[in-house]
Amino acid sequence: MRRLEGKVAVITGGALGLGRATALRMAEEGAAIAVCDLRLDEANVFVDELIVRGLQASAWRLDVSHEAEFQRVLGEAAARFGQIDILVNNAGVAGADKPTDELTEAEWDAVQAVNVKGVFFGVKHVIPHMRHAGGGSIINLSSIYGLVSAPDVPPYHASKGAVRMMTKTDALLYAPEKIRVNSIHPGFIWTPMVEGYLKAHGDVAEGRLAVGALHPLGHMGEPDDIAWGCVYLASDEAKFVTGAELVIDGGYTAR
Repeated sequence: MRRLEGKVAVITGGALGLGRATALRMAEEGAAIAVCDLRLDEANVFVDELIVRGLQASAWRLDVSHEAEFQRVLGEAAARFGQIDILVNNAGVAGADKPTDELTEAEWDAVQAVNVKGVFFGVKHVIPHMRHAGGGSIINLSSIYGLVSAPDVPPYHASKGAVRMMTKTDALLYAPEKIRVNSIHPGFIWTPMVEGYLKAHGDVAEGRLAVGALHPLGHMGEPDDIAWGCVYLASDEAKFVTGAELVIDGGYTAR
């Protein structure tokens, strides 16, 4: 039996990168997938690819920073598939890479709106659906920079620290209702976001090697490294796991 047979998963930022990989692996493990992304065209193409393979999926345009939109999409996904068992709060932005004293309020708020409020809105409005389903698994994508820091991108680091603590609070709040809430903390994974970061800082090939070397295993991770972590946390294999930090970082934070 496939690990997520009969479950329904909503994945934000599901058209590209970590979200796409997670959607693919969850679909292959038997889940019906709501692929939610601002990039609706890319989401629709991806969903078509899944359907051709005999997998269950539908696409929605979603801006996670808009509460009413998030609530509506979750309701439509539940109506389409019958329930919601899994929410992967993956959508995120890196934001301005400036010292704190040079940031504008708008630059700060733009990151918190997606990375923090987006997680808040998702959890707030998925809880009623998970209560109806008798339980569920919420997976929040934090970062190594929710555990340690670095002298760059202050809004991003602050947002991922917030996600880590929000996860623990919600794990305690909803454990009596069999709703598990966990965070994943990726190291540098080769995704469009990381590629864009490297482009902004010089030669991409050289940057990839240099950033990869920051990890004791000697290279960046791949989206599947995170996707399989999500599959585990969503599955019944993790039925006794809540409030946990799953660190998938090639040893970055082990120093």
